[in-house]
Order: sequence, then structure tokens, then C-alpha cells
Amino acid sequence: MRGTQNAMNMPLADRLNDRSLLREQGFVGDWRDADQRFDVTDPATGATIAQVARMRANDASAAVDAAQSAFPDWSGGVPQTRSAALRRWFELIMENREGLAMIMVAEQGKPLSEARGEIEYGAGFVEFYAEEAKRPDIRGVTSHLPDAEVELWREPVGVAALVTPWNFPSAMVTRKAAAALAAGCTCVVHPSAETPLSALALAALAERAGIPPGVLNVVPGDAPEIVGTWTQDTRVRALSFTGSTEVGRLLYRQSADTIKRLVLELGGHAPFIVFADADLDRAVAEAVKAKFATTGQDCLGANRFLVQQPVYDEFCTRFATAMRKLTLGPGMEDRDLGPLMHERAVAKQEAHVADAMARGARCLLGGARDAQGPLFYKPTLLVDVPGDADIMHQETFGPVAAVAPFETEEEAITRANATEYGLVAYVHTLDPRRIYRMTRALQFGMVAVNRTKVTGAPIPFGGMKQSGLGREGARWGMEAFTEIKYVCRDWG
Repeated sequence: MRGTQNAMNMPLADRLNDRSLLREQGFVGDWRDADQRFDVTDPATGATIAQVARMRANDASAAVDAAQSAFPDWSGGVPQTRSAALRRWFELIMENREGLAMIMVAEQGKPLSEARGEIEYGAGFVEFYAEEAKRPDIRGVTSHLPDAEVELWREPVGVAALVTPWNFPSAMVTRKAAAALAAGCTCVVHPSAETPLSALALAALAERAGIPPGVLNVVPGDAPEIVGTWTQDTRVRALSFTGSTEVGRLLYRQSADTIKRLVLELGGHAPFIVFADADLDRAVAEAVKAKFATTGQDCLGANRFLVQQPVYDEFCTRFATAMRKLTLGPGMEDRDLGPLMHERAVAKQEAHVADAMARGARCLLGGARDAQGPLFYKPTLLVDVPGDADIMHQETFGPVAAVAPFETEEEAITRANATEYGLVAYVHTLDPRRIYRMTRALQFGMVAVNRTKVTGAPIPFGGMKQSGLGREGARWGMEAFTEIKYVCRDWG
């Protein structure tokens, strides 16, 4: 423990084997500074770990200039060139995964083992799209016209703007950028101002991998100024955003005048449904994973636990037992949970717990901040939570689990679907007929049955309703970054 504490007190650069991964400038064709800087702080301690260039609207436009200039050569070359560059980027990410994980822990706060997992998960998208880049989608179509030949080509749209969140500051960059680059697009990236260091480290490795100047640009700063510049720029032909539904709506409106391709991966409010015939040991173990990964700061996090009445009390008892074993501490200590990102996140936990208890819920565990620091919130279990409580309708984005009973399958479906969100749902049952009925009836883009982990490079990630538009990952992840060109030929 003493060694870990000493490491935490060291400057971030001194903890890294490769100090060149820690960048405080923006990357706009090359590394450039700004007149002003902003602090990046460690949520576990509040200490400033870096001061990053606060880039402005002119820098955002310069990034588009660089991307637009680089686009003809990047898109016009053979796919194998893009594939090789992406493959080398993947290799460098994996070679530097420990340093990248340490940067992520310092700026985001998640446990070190989770940060390592995110680096490997994010690198998987680069590896996947390095292969997909070599398979351009050209299709022959049976002609409807005499003496004519018909082909459909997919071509890159041009410059793509990628806007990434603080909860997965590395994987959301690679998931978006790898697909766009493989398609032949060039990119301008705006990372969250709370966690810009991970994106800048990835840019440093992309440069080292031989990805040409201007192809991948990272512009830190204030989101309204940077992203607002891009939404109004006609040269930016696609925009991919991961974040809240509220901000997604704003970007949707701002992009209307320039008719951009949009991928919006927005909020979630996942139900976790446990039927009486479920394997309760597995259901409880998966409930812990579904709720407390990334300290609950995950759009895939289970927010509402609906448990069938015959096993309700037993589930709550076992869930409480499992939660008592969770440890809380700074990310570098690699506990089960770390701090929350900022004061607003902690205040939301407090508000949701207070509201639920005022409406009749019982708090079995937690329900308060932890003494380790102002951003540490104890894992919390609320039971008998009424349907009108705020936590049953709003995304909590933290380590508070709300449990309520239900009687029938029809009731479970109705309550699960009673939300504007539709990202993911979790179902635990051993009845194959019920599995079929539930997976068809639930209005969510992804359904996990008797497990929690479902995402990865080969699958299309995305939701329904106000959880977003489009898909990320798999072949579908490249679609938003391409246009279909129809060619009809008569040879004369």
C-alpha cells in the first residue's frame, strides 16, 4: 500500500515509462500550443496532473483545414496502406497499454485493472478495422436496363468530427476513429475537457505509427466553441458523438443546417430483470458487474433492478452480501470502485437516494459519501423503490442500485419499456420460451441474457428511441462514414 501511495504522490510523467505519451498540446496536423491552458485534475485527490492547451474556434477550423488537405491522399490510396497504418497503431497501443492505463486512471479515476481492460478493448477496434479497411464494399447489381452494367460503391464522406466522453476516454476515440479512418475519412477529435490526456496520448501513438499529418487531429478545449465550429462547417460531413441525450439533441439541431451524417450514442436507463426461475447466484454476480463497472458511470450500467416477487427477498439479501465485499479507493490502488468524476455526479447520487427514500424506499447499504474524499460515494442499495421515484426514470450514472418487485412477465415488459431510453436491457431466466418473448418485446438496441458483457469490435453497438442513432462497431460502424455511389455503365 505504501508503494502505491508513494506512486500516487509522484507527478504523472514520472510514473510513465514513456513520458512522451503525456501531451499537453493540441494535435492539429502537428503539435501546437494555445494562449491559455486548463487544468486536468485527478478525481481521487483533486490534484492538478496536467495543464492542457485550451484551443479555440480558429484551432478547430485549422484542424478541419488539415483534415481536408490530408483527405485526398488518405482516401485515394490503396486500402492496404490504411490497413497497415491502423495495424501499426494497434500494435503501439498494446505495447504501451500500461502507460495509457496509468494516464487514464490519473485523469478519470477508474480502477487500474478496468483502465487496462479499456485499453485492450479500445485497441480491439483498431485491430478489427485494420482488417476491414482491406475489404472495400463494391457490389454488382443485376441491371434493370438493357445493355447496362450496374455497380454500387461505398466511398468515404470526407472529414469526420468525433466527440468523445470522459467515462471511456480511450475506447470511445478508437471505436470511432478506427472505423472512420478505415473507411478513408480524415478526423477531427474533441475529447472531454475532463479527460483529454488519453486522446492526446493516442494521437502521439498514431503519429508514431505513420498515420500522416492531418489525418487524425485532436483539439482539446471548451466543447461549445470547438464542436460548435464543426457543426457549422460544411466541410465536416459526419459527426459521431457519445454522451448525454440532452447534448445529443443539441448537436442534432446544430448539424441540421449542414445535413451531416450523424452517429449519436446517447444515454441509457437499463433494466435488469430477474425471473423466479433464474440462477440467482449468476444473477447476483452479473448484477454487481452490470451496476458497478466504471463505478456505475457507464451508459450500459443497470439502473433499475426488477425482480420477480417469489425470489425478491432472496435476491436483495444476496445482492447486499455481494455489495458488502466491494472495495472503494483511488484508481491506482486498484479497488473495485473509484471516485466519481465530479461534484455534479455525486450530487446526483445524493438527490436520487433522498428522493427514493422520501417516497418510501429503504436503504440497505451506503447512501452517503465516503471519508476518502469528496468524490467518493459508497456503493448503495435501495430496495422497495416505488415506480414514481426519480431513479426509476432518470439515468443515475453512479454506484446506486434501485430494486423493486414485479409479479408477471407482462408487468416486467411494460415497466422496462416505460422509458425514453433504449440502449441495453438485461434479462435473467432459464426458460427458453421466455427468453424468446423477452428479447422480442424489449425495446432496446441490445439485450443481454444471463450475462452482462456483450460489447466488442465485431458487434454493432447502439440503441433505440432517445438512446441514439446509428451503430458503432462491426461492418455497420463504417456506414456513417461512407456514401453509396451508384454507377450505371453503357459501353457503347
